[in-house]
Amino acid sequence: MRIDGERKKKLIVAFHFVTASQQFPDRAGWNCESCRQHGLEVKRRCGFLDDEKRGEPRIVWGRKHAQTEECPKTLVTGESLALLEEFFVRRRLGIRESVEMEARKVDAFVILQDELEREEQDGPSQY
Repeated sequence: MRIDGERKKKLIVAFHFVTASQQFPDRAGWNCESCRQHGLEVKRRCGFLDDEKRGEPRIVWGRKHAQTEECPKTLVTGESLALLEEFFVRRRLGIRESVEMEARKVDAFVILQDELEREEQDGPSQY
């Protein structure tokens, strides 16, 4: 069973959003409280706003080949972040065994491995 398109997109956006935030911690600027204080929630199409308040769909964030029409902070799910964290922990500890894992998790790890290889091949972005 392949991971569906929406979950795959969120996972890829999560990978790039976290990577960008780590590479450029001072430039990320996607802090919910700060965003609201500066009135940026409509411009950034915050996922906490009703659809009609967000305005017309348009790309509000992107990095390399990943892009989203909603604030990445509200688009990315906790599940995607948990998968991303587990992927990097397993990689760091050298745990490659996937026999006991759910197919859904293995599929997610394959997607993340592809993104990591592309990242290493292309080098860091300018954001």
